[in-house]
Amino acid sequence: MISPRFPYRGFIFDLDGTVYLGERLLPGASAVVEALRAEGRRVCFLSNKPIQSRADYAAKLTRLGVPAVLDDVINSAYVLARFLAREAAGARCFVIGEPPLVEELRAAGLAPVDDARVDYVVVAFDRTFDYRKLDVALQAVTRHGARLVGTNPDRTCPVEGGEIPDAAGMIGAVEGVTGRRVEPVVGKPSPITLRVALDQLGLPAADCAVVGDRLETDIAMGQAAGLGTILVLTGITRPGDPEIARWRPDHVVGSLGELLDGVAASGSAVR
Repeated sequence: MISPRFPYRGFIFDLDGTVYLGERLLPGASAVVEALRAEGRRVCFLSNKPIQSRADYAAKLTRLGVPAVLDDVINSAYVLARFLAREAAGARCFVIGEPPLVEELRAAGLAPVDDARVDYVVVAFDRTFDYRKLDVALQAVTRHGARLVGTNPDRTCPVEGGEIPDAAGMIGAVEGVTGRRVEPVVGKPSPITLRVALDQLGLPAADCAVVGDRLETDIAMGQAAGLGTILVLTGITRPGDPEIARWRPDHVVGSLGELLDGVAASGSAVR
């Protein structure tokens, strides 16, 4: 049973650092999702990472003990593909990103190509980022008038044992050489991605909470739109971080298990 401290009808869960870390399910994740579903509350999973498909994330959740189907999962690649398909159906795109993002764009009717004669340069978390990609992006903008858009603003991604560079590194490089902003960046905390999640839940913002480990993305997104905010201390934000007091999330918990009734909280509610 979910604690009465968390009365929300819908829950938007971050994944990395919140539900799991690498291949390790974090404490309480399975029990909390099971309890929410048993109580008729709605759940979706929202990740900024564009390096795997939604099907991959659903399969991973299921394998780790949190049953999920494709429609339970949203990520920044999916949100960006939907956004561009509405803005410029069939647009040619040069992608600084990995194959799952390319496939998501293609599935939305866009045309990923490997040259500078494009309408958009899509900038994402890309572990194959190199000088050639940076040069193509520069030529696309300066010679062909391409617009810059991005998947997510995260500086790092939490992994077992620490962090690795994320999309902010690629965005910074492209902005540095082109002198242009990558805008919009559709992932959390953007209202573009929140709208997709709320539509998935079928609930208004005031009835929902966002649960995540990052103050500047998860908590910022919830606060800007009037959702409840639940910070978990199993990922990027660690116990004792002075930024917690500045951001003032509604709830601070050591792990997802503290959403269950009868489990003592490590943090206190702010509102």
